[in-house]
This record gives sequence, structure tokens and C-alpha cells, in this order.
Amino acid sequence: MKNFGVAVFLLVLVSLTNCYGILQTGFYVGKCGNQDVEAIIRNVVRQRFARDPTIVAALLRLHFHDCFVTGCDASLLLDGPSSEKTADPNFSVRGYDLIDAAKAAVERACPRVVSCADIIAICTRDAVSLAQGINYRVRTGRRDGLVSQASSVSLPGPSISVADSIVFFADKGFTTKEMVLLIGGGHTVGITHCAFIRDRLFNFRGSGRPDPSMNPNLLNRLRGTCPRGGPDNSINLDQTPGSSFVVDNGFYNQLGGGNGILEIDQAMASHPETRNKIRLFANDGPLFQTQFATALIKMGNLDVITHRNGKIGEIRRNCRARN
Repeated sequence: MKNFGVAVFLLVLVSLTNCYGILQTGFYVGKCGNQDVEAIIRNVVRQRFARDPTIVAALLRLHFHDCFVTGCDASLLLDGPSSEKTADPNFSVRGYDLIDAAKAAVERACPRVVSCADIIAICTRDAVSLAQGINYRVRTGRRDGLVSQASSVSLPGPSISVADSIVFFADKGFTTKEMVLLIGGGHTVGITHCAFIRDRLFNFRGSGRPDPSMNPNLLNRLRGTCPRGGPDNSINLDQTPGSSFVVDNGFYNQLGGGNGILEIDQAMASHPETRNKIRLFANDGPLFQTQFATALIKMGNLDVITHRNGKIGEIRRNCRARN
């Protein structure tokens, strides 16, 4: 089955080559002298991952929050009083400092060559690979956007319904299966905080009772971590032992027993449009990994700016500011 999954992944890569011809693998080969741009970036990510494995979830979220607003144009990185960073859904986004470090490293090697948008995509792939996911090939050649507005940001929160989530992803051209992959892939290494789940523990939808879909053993553990009026502690979204910082299918496995942390996670396990897909990936780890990589590649091609599609962009000197 593993060999079959890899074969499927390679076939999809060929398909993506045809669909997204404006980007290409190896775009930077020969553009930075004898330097390997992707190796420079990977070294930065590797050093950070070694001391902070939570950076995987942070980069996946940053990549998603950038691409699902105005496209994969690094507009999320721009500073400003009303930039995308200032929108409520982005208050807790992390990883900007790692992008800065990767940008500084490639600027030392070859100034004004590598876009911040490509750095986000490459860093995310490297983080996924370091967390035992697939080391998929990133298609590059993006340019950086010139506009970043908080008013453009409309992203789903953790209490979104499955039906609304399906519509949100469909509006961006993603299937329900790809939604399950992108949510599950991000959450298999993800972290949340007590503030986002206390209602499930004590007063689900104003009922005065906990969420009945939550496993009682998990409920008791989480009430200890997140007591009423207590601190806003962090909780791993994948509760599988040894799997919290690994890109694997442990997240999907836990949902069958009512062990989903976020409401949307547990709801996907019972919704008629998603439950069979949850079971599929729970039972086939290699299939999840190959198809998650394919979904990330597709996400990385959302509304990109390149020198070949007529859209106006730039290669920023500093990812936080326009040139």
C-alpha cells in the first residue's frame, strides 16, 4: 500500500505540473551562483525545529492564513497598522521570526532573488518533512504582493460547523476530502489553548453541560488542564502518545473514540460528508501522508503572483515591508 501511495503521489505531481505551469520545481537553480537556495532555507528550519518542534504547526498555519486570503503572496508578513497581521484570526499566528531568519540567510547568499512567498512555501515543506511527513517538491517562482489589509481577512474559527467549513474550502476550489486533509494535517501537529475549548468542557452551546460527543476520560483530563477560571494552558490537538509533533494519521485515529479536542475536529468524525474520509485516513497512514502533501502543493498555488501571469509583485528585501 505504501508503494501504491507513493505512485499515486508521483502521478499527481505530473498532473500539477500541467495545471500550475506558472510555477516550477527548481526555479532557483542557477539563480544564486553555485548556492542551493532550498538547502540554505532548510538549514534554518532544521535548527529551529531541533529546539522547537511546535514550529511545524506554526508554519502550516501561517502558510494557510497567507494563501487563503489574497493568495500565496506573503501579504500576511507585511507590517502596518491595518495589515493582515492585525486581523483577529491572525493575532496568534507564529513563525514570522523564522521566515525573517530564512530571508536573511538567502539575502546574504544572493540579494533580491528569493521571494518571501516562496520562503513560506519552502519552510513549510521542510518543517513537514522534519516532522516525518513527505519531503515533497515545492513549486517556486512566486512574487510578493504589494497590498495587505486586515479587511481582506475572513478565515474560519475553531467553532465553525462542518457544513460551513465545506463551503469555505469549496469557495477556494478545494474538495471536501482536501478540506479533511488540510485540517487534519495541520491539527496532527497542532496546539490550542483552554480558551477555545472551555465551552466544550463546561457549557457546550449554553447547555450548562459538557459536549456529549467528548470521551468522558478525555473530558476529565482536560478539565484538570483547563479548570473554570484557570490559566489559558496549551493542549496538543493530537493526543496520541508519541504522535503530537509527528505528521501522521494519529489525529484521525483518535476521533473515532471521541477524543477530538476542537469541536470541528470531532464533528468531522460524525458528519455524513466527512466521516468516511476520517476513517479512510485513520486506517491508511501512507495514503494520508501522500494526499496531505498533494493538498499542500495545491494550496501553495492559490492566486500566486509570478512574472508569467501578468500580476504585479516584487521580490522584497525585507519580508515585513514593501521595497
